[in-house]
Amino acid sequence: MATEARDEEELRGPEAADGGRAAGGVKILFATLPAQGHFNPLTGVALHLLASGHDVRWYAGPVYQPKVDALGIPSLSYRWATEITGENLNDLYPERGQLKGPKRISFDAEKFFVANVRNHYRDIAAIRDDFPFEVAFCDAALYAAKLVAEKLEVPVFSFAVAPAPYVGVAGLPPPFFGLQPATTIAGRLRERVARTLGNSTMKRAVLRYNEVLEAEGLPAIPRDGLLRVPLECAERVFLVGSPGLEYPQLQLPSNAEFIGPLKPAKRDLPFSSPVPDGVLDPKSTVVVVSQGTVDNDDPGKLIVPTLTALADGPPVIVATTGGKNTQELRTRFKSPNVVIEDFIDYDDLFPHADAFVTNGGFGSVLAGLRHGIPVVCAGTREGKNDDNARIGYHRLGVDLRTERPSARQIRAALQKVLADKQISGNVARIRTELEAYRPYEIIDKRLAELAARA
Repeated sequence: MATEARDEEELRGPEAADGGRAAGGVKILFATLPAQGHFNPLTGVALHLLASGHDVRWYAGPVYQPKVDALGIPSLSYRWATEITGENLNDLYPERGQLKGPKRISFDAEKFFVANVRNHYRDIAAIRDDFPFEVAFCDAALYAAKLVAEKLEVPVFSFAVAPAPYVGVAGLPPPFFGLQPATTIAGRLRERVARTLGNSTMKRAVLRYNEVLEAEGLPAIPRDGLLRVPLECAERVFLVGSPGLEYPQLQLPSNAEFIGPLKPAKRDLPFSSPVPDGVLDPKSTVVVVSQGTVDNDDPGKLIVPTLTALADGPPVIVATTGGKNTQELRTRFKSPNVVIEDFIDYDDLFPHADAFVTNGGFGSVLAGLRHGIPVVCAGTREGKNDDNARIGYHRLGVDLRTERPSARQIRAALQKVLADKQISGNVARIRTELEAYRPYEIIDKRLAELAARA
């Protein structure tokens, strides 16, 4: 069974704010895209800084404001921007559902990442009139950060909450295609084709972004420059994860550093179920399966084939649905070794798990690895193929390289990760590497350095 290497003190919600703001604290604005994978990792950081005496506030839309308020952090609302989330993206843009591959990448780059940039900036500039924040903490996908840094002249600390797509680095494959570093002539040719295609998919987003920059009196970025913006505009780029999860060819620029995993703030979640007794039995082999909180409308992609593969045991299989199709799945899968819940806190569940089946969301993958669990991943969209390609490259599990694996594929992959000593050794090594980081200490140090120069 996977066990915890050490207990970590958790920052909790409103209680963390009781100490107020100490003298000498810094005024900090948090701003992230409205997506769980972008928002959640920064919640623990925000509460740490609040408890350390800084004046912390969070710019958020109507869906995410209650999440911020529940943490005891003052929220500052959208005025001009539209809150585009993974849940409402297809409702706002019904045509997206018909797009696949590069066309969907191009659409998402324009609509999800760039379309709101000017209104995000207008909101944040207006916020600064009332709250003169001295530094902005943003996830790396918030492209308004460039305007905050260059127009408002406010330093930006950027958090890369997924593998960093450092385009142009020799030996690294282009992002969004799930490629590993090429070792053959054919592989290098495939990389060149993918890079050309990738630049083409970014064209509309770059054109729209440059329109915003021009309107704000800033120089345009080059056609292949969109993915470099978060790095080039930031005072500091914090890479969530560790070097052992990246390709060895990666060369970090001077303003970037790994900080290890970022644990979301611990919150009292009334909808979270307790860990079932069968999972707590030390004799049980436990497999967890999840499709995350966004791409979970259709459980037939991953949850159903996993339950089908294991419904006859002997492993205990725990499916967390994110609140979608839970009762229907319970009706269909009634075996005593099957547990189906809306949500179980991973920090409670993963210490008892032996394998994790996931569509490859970076936060979920990282949570599994920091608990010492090998991963079976199956996802090809929204950059998940890049996460999963790294799992396969470093032999931290099995990358099934498909959006819809069969029950037979999942069963074979689980048999492999549960028996392969090399995989278990690699996972243990990465776990040790992740545990060696003290992310809050790194962030505190960089913030103190910034304050000392002010």
